[in-house]
Amino acid sequence: MQTVKTLDMLRTALGQLRGDGKRIALVPTMGALHEGHLTLVRRAQAVADHVVASIFVNPKQFGPNEDLDAYPRQLAADAAMLEGEGCALLWAPSAEAMYPAGFATNISVTGVSDGLCGAARPGHFDGVATVVCKLFNQVQPDVALFGEKDFQQLAVIRAMARDLDLCRPHVDAIIGVPTVREADGLAMSSRNRYLAPEQRAAAAALPRAMRAAIAAIKGGADVAGALAGLEAEIVAAGFDRIDYAVLADSTSLTPLPALTTGPARLLVAARIAGTRLIDNMAVNPQ
Repeated sequence: MQTVKTLDMLRTALGQLRGDGKRIALVPTMGALHEGHLTLVRRAQAVADHVVASIFVNPKQFGPNEDLDAYPRQLAADAAMLEGEGCALLWAPSAEAMYPAGFATNISVTGVSDGLCGAARPGHFDGVATVVCKLFNQVQPDVALFGEKDFQQLAVIRAMARDLDLCRPHVDAIIGVPTVREADGLAMSSRNRYLAPEQRAAAAALPRAMRAAIAAIKGGADVAGALAGLEAEIVAAGFDRIDYAVLADSTSLTPLPALTTGPARLLVAARIAGTRLIDNMAVNPQ
């Protein structure tokens, strides 16, 4: 696997990979890789000839009081993991390479980004859309893969690709991959490592409470009541604060006061010991 850190080197390496019309898949990450990321790489290998991964801790998607400086950085270990999975190329630019002096462009996707994490983290999805658009333009992949754990992020990226008429990859070539979970059900996340052992054990209450709420809603319970029960259960388990617990339309992410016949999603963000965890589950997948 080749690791490149400048745009000129990236373009040269990509030209060599493309060869005789070879398909390229992009797996964008912020590093601190775990099994969820490696699942994306494996899925990418099934849909393309070569996999390109990116590692870039994007400062534009962190708020002023968020964990940019504390976010784990382990490039050598991450590169070894990617190489072990057969990744062909690692694009690992510096902040200066991604955002050179005088950079003044911002991409904002309104609507789908407004609520949920968009409300709790103002400006976050502008940073996501801007960096992902840059990655798409830099790598020009045939397909790109993202985890469904960041479900709102996936919706924002698809909306951006559609609205800007991106052709590499176009919106139908942005693949969402189901969330990978620990044995106790907790969604895999780089932020899980912030938790002490007792906090990590308590965090497993989140997916349990979500499954219970989904069962209640599908059984005919009032949505507001089921969500209140979810919140009470995870607070009792040791969570400090709940940013949101919402039943929403799977496409628009518009909150639903009641279960409909279309696909819906239960989305939750909550904090335990200061660490913000997000999760989502399908309620009535088609």
